[in-house]
Amino acid sequence: MRLSIIMAAFNEERTIIKAVEGVLQNDYPCDIELLVIDDGSTDDTGKLLAAVTDPRVVVYRHETNKGKGAALLSASALATGSYILPFDADLEYVAEDVNRLIDPVLKGRCSVVYGVRLFGYNTCYRSYRYAIGNKTLTRMANILYDACLSDLHTCLKLIPTPMFGSLVLRESGFGLDTEITASLLRRGVRPFEVPVSYFGRSHAEGKKISWRDAAKCVWILFRVRFRPQPQRQALVTTDAQTACGVVIDRAAGAGAQTRASRDTGEYFDAVAG
Repeated sequence: MRLSIIMAAFNEERTIIKAVEGVLQNDYPCDIELLVIDDGSTDDTGKLLAAVTDPRVVVYRHETNKGKGAALLSASALATGSYILPFDADLEYVAEDVNRLIDPVLKGRCSVVYGVRLFGYNTCYRSYRYAIGNKTLTRMANILYDACLSDLHTCLKLIPTPMFGSLVLRESGFGLDTEITASLLRRGVRPFEVPVSYFGRSHAEGKKISWRDAAKCVWILFRVRFRPQPQRQALVTTDAQTACGVVIDRAAGAGAQTRASRDTGEYFDAVAG
């Protein structure tokens, strides 16, 4: 197993170095790489990232701000690991919890793992509205997809790289978070959940999500749930990434990724697990 941790950063000069150092200093049970996308920052985020010399870190910059979703997709196109894990640059999560997600994969129990924030347990929500909003949207997703998730919007989603690359993803903003989970649930994938810690920040401290993102989340849940199901395609090669429709042109840089979808989660577990 090789883990690609992907991080989007937009004007995070206060926290970016601590976030990067936290990821790099953790002791993992596998090889890792950290892919950081500077999403058109106008503060000193880019300068601080340029000073990072660890060979496990790859930094890529968007000249203009394209949104968190676009940044994560750019990072995923550069990933060389067998698994992908988004990780925030704002210190709301801690890298020590990443090992909790890796453990059930190494034990062969599952291939998709979510690190969930449990309300009132090892967490700090700065706003009751955010906590209840997440619970409400999570319940809506469970009803629409006949699932039983605990935390729809957790950042920590450990997903096989071929499976992630095969998802049809088009959201460039915070909506990508919802679109990833909705797409997995639509295919029948049910993530294995492990508890993680969380210390939320306020808008005054730089939190960027708003009620508009919640409204967009509702639209995405319904759009993915009721979109036409793609035709199942025949398996024509034994190479896992090619079989799952992932083509990455590294010479072309970030974003050069073509995705083809599949019909069932069981298929992906067999190929990528």
